[in-house]
Amino acid sequence: QVQLVESGGGLVRAGESLRLSCAASGRTFDRYMGWFRQAPGKEREWVATIDWHGRSTYYADSVKGRFTISRDNPKNAVYLQMNSLKPEDTAVYYCAALRRGGNVYRMGDYDYWGQGTQVTVSS
Repeated sequence: QVQLVESGGGLVRAGESLRLSCAASGRTFDRYMGWFRQAPGKEREWVATIDWHGRSTYYADSVKGRFTISRDNPKNAVYLQMNSLKPEDTAVYYCAALRRGGNVYRMGDYDYWGQGTQVTVSS
């Protein structure tokens, strides 16, 4: 069983930065880990994913060059460094674990989810 707990959300101004953390319990060191977000009135969307050893990363076009996903396997943690934040980044951000053999870009292939952390970016 895997449990994921996000933290680090908050209220910032446009152009500022935030670092989200995802603390995992259970076996995640051999899983790809991802971040998703859901804005009010919109569907949940994929943001970024990192492979199990942290060498390969994948980003949505909307965050490429501004967000960086990383992981610390000994600490069982995943991070999302968000720079140059924009009001359109406002959303609840979720950490998720990809099932073994799953498709990085397919939300349905992520089988464990955290409860989310709110990020609000003011203009």
